Amino acid sequence: MEKMSRVTTALGGSVLTGRTMHCHLDAPANAISVCRDAAQVVVAGRSIFKVYAIEEEQFVEKLNLRVGRKPSLNLSCADVVWHQMDENLLATAATNGVVVTWNLGRPSRNKQDQLFTEHKRTVNKVSFHPTEAHMLLSGSQDGFMKCFDLRRKDSVSTFSGQSESVRDVQFSVRDYFTFASTFENGNVQLWDIRRPDRCEKMFTAHNGPVFCCDWHPEDRGWLATGGRDKMVKVWDVTTPRAREVHCVQTIASVARVKWRPECRHHLATCSMMVDHNIYVWDVRRPFVPAAMFEEHRDVTTGIAWRHPHDPSFLLSGSKDSTLCQHLFRDASQPVERANPEGLCYGLFGDLAFAAKESLVTTELGRKPYAGDRRHPIFFKRKLDPAEPFAGLASSALSIFETETSGSGISWFVDTAQRYALAGRPLAELCDHNAKVARELGRNQVAQTWTMLRIIYCSPGLVPSTNLNHSVGRGSSCGLQLMSSFNLKEMAPGLGNETWLDRSKGDTRSDTVLLDSSATLITNEDNEETEGSDVPADYLLGDVEGDEEELYLLDPEHTHTDEPEYVLPQEAFPLRHEIVDTPPGPEHLQDKADSPHVSGNEADTASLAPVDSFSLISVSHALYDNRLPPDFFSTLVRDMLHFYAEQGDVQMAVSVLIVLGERVRKDIDEQAQEHWYTSYIDLLQRFRLWNVSNQVVKLSTSRAISCLNQASTSLHVNCSHCKRPMSGRGWVCGRCHRCASMCAVCHHVVKGLFVWCQGCSHGGHLQHIMKWLEGSSHCPAGCGHLCEYS
Repeated sequence: MEKMSRVTTALGGSVLTGRTMHCHLDAPANAISVCRDAAQVVVAGRSIFKVYAIEEEQFVEKLNLRVGRKPSLNLSCADVVWHQMDENLLATAATNGVVVTWNLGRPSRNKQDQLFTEHKRTVNKVSFHPTEAHMLLSGSQDGFMKCFDLRRKDSVSTFSGQSESVRDVQFSVRDYFTFASTFENGNVQLWDIRRPDRCEKMFTAHNGPVFCCDWHPEDRGWLATGGRDKMVKVWDVTTPRAREVHCVQTIASVARVKWRPECRHHLATCSMMVDHNIYVWDVRRPFVPAAMFEEHRDVTTGIAWRHPHDPSFLLSGSKDSTLCQHLFRDASQPVERANPEGLCYGLFGDLAFAAKESLVTTELGRKPYAGDRRHPIFFKRKLDPAEPFAGLASSALSIFETETSGSGISWFVDTAQRYALAGRPLAELCDHNAKVARELGRNQVAQTWTMLRIIYCSPGLVPSTNLNHSVGRGSSCGLQLMSSFNLKEMAPGLGNETWLDRSKGDTRSDTVLLDSSATLITNEDNEETEGSDVPADYLLGDVEGDEEELYLLDPEHTHTDEPEYVLPQEAFPLRHEIVDTPPGPEHLQDKADSPHVSGNEADTASLAPVDSFSLISVSHALYDNRLPPDFFSTLVRDMLHFYAEQGDVQMAVSVLIVLGERVRKDIDEQAQEHWYTSYIDLLQRFRLWNVSNQVVKLSTSRAISCLNQASTSLHVNCSHCKRPMSGRGWVCGRCHRCASMCAVCHHVVKGLFVWCQGCSHGGHLQHIMKWLEGSSHCPAGCGHLCEYS
């Protein structure tokens, strides 16, 4: 439905009036252009070429330029431009490679004036010189640009962009001899029409094809470009190196860009696909459009401001076969729908909060935040009252800074860099990570790694047939413990003599009998105490053996040949006289075979010192070898969820990677993906790219591991013929020469190769770095200003 508001603009004696309106075309339009007096518009496409008069209430068809009985490809237009000095002169770019000029002042029906057939492929763009009446520039899919003098029958200059396709050409408004061209490979070139042999400046503007460009009507050096990467960039080309001034992120590939008259920071864009709307952006606020036109129902193919000094009227053509005039006052304002409130945490714990100014000003009596180190900072950009939408969506921003501690967040970076996640046995990984956490003062994390090592690396997981009765250096069932146990080595002489037996005749089935050589426990001070009758499956103590080891004695191997144990008559053995040279355990071996020892023999056998050998009976096993590995899965799963809920996704992800399939099946796939995504995002914020890549590579989540498997496109041109390289290696498919030649030493690069995206020359990394230390020009002698970053 057409909106009824009208605008009247006075422009140097002429008056522009109109409203938002549209008319239906016979076919989709590819391009539009407005005449000098803003009274007519020409619409061109593959099947349409008409001139419409712009009246106050409607569009009126004035002239149909598609005449003749037979359809001609010369009338299939990819672009059209109306000369701004001659109201009767038009030029079109045909899809068959022909550039056609049209003279509307001719009395005949056929207005065609001249044909230029020098291009071999489709002509994408034509542009008239803004002040020179007879100069026309064209850019074609064949990679060449040609300058035509309309008083002659052929081109006067040919410019080779050394690229596959030229997408746009535009004469500078302020510089008589300069024009800009954009290319498929993402480059933008600046040319002097007097020097067709080489461009004056070249820079990479976008990641992918650059579809359009437009010179600023007021600032001489500002050039706006739009590309397939969904960005609009504003460049300052007056500096030796083109400098990006502004960048606007859109939601689709940018097909057209036009600066808004009389508004220094406003430009209009339309998309090549997906998005049908036209946006007007303030480049100083690149995330929310200042205005949006939503009249079209298909892709917008051409936009033009009606008059170079009137910012109120915008004309557009679309694939939906409509021609529209948009009144800026009727545009919808996305900023009205923007949420002026927001909350965000900084990398180091700072909190930023944005709210409406009305909410902030009315809460003058609010108490300051408890964690404030100083008063909140308020930011507000002062807008020009003359700018549209100046009073909308303004917010006050408060920043609450946390107290700066000595360690800060450095533990996260140190942990990420020092953790070992793969390449070693599980026990070594757990020990290493526990050591790292302990050194960084994270004792709970260190204890967790130690517990994981005990759970998943215990010899109790091996079959019981591999265990034996012996305790000592030769024992194969030794279990290394965490370092906090601080066990000493066991005496090698006792390694084969100490054993436990489970009584079968006793009413308590779990009673364990000690051999006579281990009945008493002697401490380092040679004080004698009786052995414990508590059932024990493990022995811990200060023994001489492997350091920090726990020895498991198998209770299933009992000595059936032994007679049943009988309680002695005396509750305590009699004290004996201490001898200076006690007999060794070898003298007791024959008597130790029987538990029935009485009298002096019992005293001698019980109280003989055994080289400070000391044992501690433990009534319950630390780990039962009969427990399956899945017994602790619930505990480990809860532990991972605990760390994730506390915000320590680093620990959760590290354990997931180290344990792998042992724990993966017990945790929801979506939860794992969330942990991985959060941790990778944190790593990338701290610029830990290598660690992030390792986490992705070792990920147990399929959705994460595929991130490194996505294809990466590198747009590389041959350093000799400048043609884009195919995916068949470093040999050019056109000139059949090797593109990986070093520009410094002139040898083929084997290994790390670095090249300039501007001129395509390169070479060995060290050679190029050394060259650029003393010179900024390309070592190949092409004159390009290369830069290594």
